[in-house]
Amino acid sequence: MTEERKSIEEMMEGTEKPQRDRKNWVAFVESDVVNFLTLNEIEKMTIDDGAGNKAKLTRRKDGSVYVECTSSNVL
Repeated sequence: MTEERKSIEEMMEGTEKPQRDRKNWVAFVESDVVNFLTLNEIEKMTIDDGAGNKAKLTRRKDGSVYVECTSSNVL
């Protein structure tokens, strides 16, 4: 009746989040996020995916949108 306990590594196996590609992040920000900001008349927005990718968007007086993307990568 003794049950064998799993190690932390065994319990966490297969639960890692897939690493996102920076190009996909930038494409997402420059398309979907900019469209959301424009359609909802938002002036400033900051987003973070929790994996080190961040973006700040600001609407300028002329109606254009300024986008600043940053990322961190573990090598």
